[in-house]
Amino acid sequence: MTQLNDIRGIPTTVSNQKALDLYEKALVQLHSYKGDPVETVDEAIAEDPGFVMAHCLRAHCGSAMADGEFSEHLRESLAGAEAVADHGNDREKKHVAAIRAWLDGNFKESVDILESILIGCPLDILALQIAHLSDFYLGDANNLRDRVARVLTAYDEATPGYGYLLGMYAFGLEECNEYSRAEEVGHQALEISAGDVWAIHAVAHVLEMQGRQQEGIHLYESRETDWAPDNGFAVHNWWHLALFYLDLQNYDRVLEIYDASIADGTVALEMLDASALLWRLKLMEVDVGDRWVNLADKWEETIPNTGFYPFNDCHAIMSFIGAGRDAAAKEMMDRLNRYAEGDNMSAWMVREVGLPLANALTAYGRGDYAETAGLLADIRYTANRFGGSHAQRDLISQTLIEAAIRANQLNFARALLSERARRKDTAALTWQNTARVLEGLRLQEEADNAHRRASALLN
Repeated sequence: MTQLNDIRGIPTTVSNQKALDLYEKALVQLHSYKGDPVETVDEAIAEDPGFVMAHCLRAHCGSAMADGEFSEHLRESLAGAEAVADHGNDREKKHVAAIRAWLDGNFKESVDILESILIGCPLDILALQIAHLSDFYLGDANNLRDRVARVLTAYDEATPGYGYLLGMYAFGLEECNEYSRAEEVGHQALEISAGDVWAIHAVAHVLEMQGRQQEGIHLYESRETDWAPDNGFAVHNWWHLALFYLDLQNYDRVLEIYDASIADGTVALEMLDASALLWRLKLMEVDVGDRWVNLADKWEETIPNTGFYPFNDCHAIMSFIGAGRDAAAKEMMDRLNRYAEGDNMSAWMVREVGLPLANALTAYGRGDYAETAGLLADIRYTANRFGGSHAQRDLISQTLIEAAIRANQLNFARALLSERARRKDTAALTWQNTARVLEGLRLQEEADNAHRRASALLN
């Protein structure tokens, strides 16, 4: 079969330049979250049905969603790749094997195959992009940072896609708590491409973790034209903006963002942002009207696709609890218990974190706060095993604190709040909850001080 070099000089099995150019266009769409890479890569396949990497890119677009709803897309795309894989080179065959492992729920095996590609071919930016997203879904912060670092020396500013690597590296640094360096590298990426939404997102994570709410709002609102229009990652970035307003307890603005830019999400990666935001509002006893009902309606439609990625499933359960859908919550719990009996990595994630978290959430929903606190205390330092970022998993800590207070475990809650204040002392809720606890412990003078701290942050 004919081989041509791609724009980074990598030998690629493809019969004509037009197909290769379309593939490169689809890659940029994947990295930038702008446009439809599947539609573009389908054009490449039409130009050359034997184009192995085009079939692989199509499949990787499905695996990048980490959503059982896309399993059929993934199977169909993988079948196309496997049908022509014999004509491919070793690197291309490894891509096919990585996709097969992911579809089978063997996520770690899939990432290991992608890593073997990168060791031999560090310029394979598709392998890096998918491995990076996989590290995120698996909660592997070290490799979220170091996998990018291992290939960076093979690139320079003239290498196509270099800016996207910096955006990935910035996010990895942030998840490893290297905030200053993450912010610096994130801005370097934005100097190369102002519309690098992953880099904007990485900087926003730094500001979130450091409690720099006004800077976070300015970042997003001053650059809205860079990240919001026609972008597949926009819902998640709107969610981050809403979190900054939530810290400031500007609930009207939070709900305005939810209604305008989050509520209409139709895929799990968007719907989980909706669940996570409404759950935080629930913990703060903010009335959200019928929003839970509308969200739960959409999650119920996805129940047949559950069991692939338990991080999503737990967010579905939040919506069922919020909407009072006990039957749907029970069905999801029954499914999770069945999935936990499997022997792939997805089943391990269910056992390690998915089931304990789901049980904690349902306990909270029925008012058994002591059980909630006990279950969440057990997983708070291992929750990364089922993926997500520090900002996303912070929901576990927030729920644990509220459950401990409601269970009258006031000394435990006080300790948790002390810990939280040392990490991020600019959230008024932390001091309001501290005041609640101190009043319960009859330490009124200290409670008054905490109230003053909270008021100062909101004025």
